[in-house]
Amino acid sequence: MRPLPIGIDDFKKLRENNFCYVDKSLFIQELLDNRSEVSVFMRPRRFGKTLGLSMLKYYFEKEFDPDGNEIDNKKLFDGLNILDTGEKYTKYMGQYPVISLSLKCAKQPDFQTAYECLVDEIAQEFDRHSYILLNSNLNSSEKNQFREMIEKKGPDSAWAKALNFLSRCLKKVYRKNVIILLDEYDVPLENAYFLGFYGQMSDFIRSLFESALKSNLNLEFAVITGCLRITKESIFTGLNNPEMITILNTNYAEHFGFTEKEVADLLSVYGIEEKCKEVREWYDGYLFGKTEVYNPWSVINYVKAVSADHDAFPRPYWANTSSNSIVRELVEHADNSVKQEMESLIDGGTIEKPVHEDITYGEVYKSEDNLWNFLFFTGYLKKQSERFDGETIYLTLGIPNTEIKMIYRNTILDWFNQSIRKKDFSQMYHALLHRETEILERELSKSLMETISFYDYREDYYHGFLAGLLKMLDGYILKSNRENGLGRSDLLLLSAPYDGTAFIIELKVADTFAQLDSSAREALEQIKRKQYDAELKLEGFHTFTYYGIAFFKKLCRVLTES
Repeated sequence: MRPLPIGIDDFKKLRENNFCYVDKSLFIQELLDNRSEVSVFMRPRRFGKTLGLSMLKYYFEKEFDPDGNEIDNKKLFDGLNILDTGEKYTKYMGQYPVISLSLKCAKQPDFQTAYECLVDEIAQEFDRHSYILLNSNLNSSEKNQFREMIEKKGPDSAWAKALNFLSRCLKKVYRKNVIILLDEYDVPLENAYFLGFYGQMSDFIRSLFESALKSNLNLEFAVITGCLRITKESIFTGLNNPEMITILNTNYAEHFGFTEKEVADLLSVYGIEEKCKEVREWYDGYLFGKTEVYNPWSVINYVKAVSADHDAFPRPYWANTSSNSIVRELVEHADNSVKQEMESLIDGGTIEKPVHEDITYGEVYKSEDNLWNFLFFTGYLKKQSERFDGETIYLTLGIPNTEIKMIYRNTILDWFNQSIRKKDFSQMYHALLHRETEILERELSKSLMETISFYDYREDYYHGFLAGLLKMLDGYILKSNRENGLGRSDLLLLSAPYDGTAFIIELKVADTFAQLDSSAREALEQIKRKQYDAELKLEGFHTFTYYGIAFFKKLCRVLTES
C-alpha cells in the first residue's frame, strides 16, 4: 500500500517516491481552457495550493540541470488524467521557462529578517536557472547582473525588480514567454500585520508584483495562490484585471481539497470504508462554489492514523497548521452581539452576513462584518446559502465540521482561562468559603455573561468553566474528576491536609429554568449517595461542605449542606 504524503508538497518527490496521490491534474486542463494573464487562487491553508503549483511547474517547465542538460519530467504524469485529454493539452508539456517562488519563507519576527529571507528565496531561483549563463543570447552585462543576484548583491531596488529581470533573461534564452508561479503571497502580509511592519512588507510585495506582472512583455501567464483576497488597490496595483478566484467561484472548485468521491475512494484503498461517517462529520462541510469539499490535510492525517491503529480517534489536525490568531482576536474584540452569534454558531446555528471579498489586514477589525468575512475566506466558516439584495450578496454562514468547532472551543477556552486571571474574584471566593449561596449564584452568572458558552458542551463546559475560576483560589488545591467512594466527584477543593477542610462540588445541567432547583438538589443527593467524602475522611479531612450547582444557559442555582 502506498505511503501517505504527510507534509510533502513537492510534486516530483511525491510521484518519484510512489506516495499516494489524489489526482488533481485536470487543474491543468481547466487552467489552459480559461486562463487569464494573472490568475489568483484563494483557498484556506493546507488545501493543496502549494502541491498544485508544484504540479504546474513540472508540467509546463522545460527544465535543465546546472550543466544545461534537459530534464524529462513527463514520466511524473504517467497514469494521471491529464494525459487522457489529448494533444490539445499535452502539447504544452515541458515547453516553457518557469519562475517558481514561495513567499511563506517571510514569516519572520521583523521586516529585515523577512526581507532577507525573500531575497534568499529569489536568489535561489536565479541559481536554479544558472544554466542560462552558458547561453550566448545573454550579453555580458546581463550575465554579470545575473551572477550578482545569485550572490545576493546589489541594491534594494534590484530585488524589487528581480522577477522582471529574470523573466527577461529567460525569454532571451528560451525564445518563449515565461510562466510565473507565486505561492502563499499573503503569508508575509499576515505575519507583518500581526507583528507591526505591515506597511514595509506591503510596499515591497507591491513593487515585486508590479515588476513581474504589470505590463511584462515576457510573461505568458502567472498563477498566484493565497488564503485571503487582499484588496487589489493595495497589492495588485495597476495590474490588468487579474482574475481573482475565491471559494465563492464555481470554476476550479474541485481542484483544491478532496471531493466526496475522492474521499470515498481513498478510504476504500486503505480498507477503512466504514469510517466514512466519522470523516464526514469531522473534515467535510466546505462549499467551494457549488462543490462540497473535504479538508485534504486532515483527511490524509486521519487515514494514516487509522491505517496504523483502527481504533484511533479523529483529531483536529488542521488546528496545528496555523496560529488561529484571527479567532482569538475575534473573541477578544467581541461585544455582546458577537458573543451571542458565536454561541449560536458553536451550538450548530447560523448567522447571515454581507460578503466583502476585498479585505486588507489593516481593515479586518474596523467592522464586525470584516471579521466574519475573514473567518469565512480562511476556512473557519462555511457558506450554507446565499441571497442577493440590491447590490449586496448575503451569506448564511455556519461552522463547517467538528474539527473547526473544536478549534473555536479550545481557542475560546484558552482565552477565557487567561482573561480570568486578570479579574477580581474575591467576592466569589468569600461566598464559596462561607456558604453565601445567593452571592455565589450572582457572581457565577456574572462571569458566565462575560464569556462564550457552548450549549452542546453540556456539563463538560460548565465543569471547565468552574474549574478555571476555582484553580486560582489561594490556599486550596483543586482536584477534578477524582475517584472517591462509589464514583467520581466533579470538583474537590482541598485545604492543606493539616487543616482538614474539603469542599465537594457536583454539577448538573438543567433542561429548563424551572428545573434548576431540582437539578441542584439532585447533585447534592448524588454526593451523599455515592459517598464522595469516604476517601477524603481516610486521608484525614474532617470538615466538609457539599455544593450542588445546577446550570441553565447563563444562570445557575447553588445549594449547600455541611
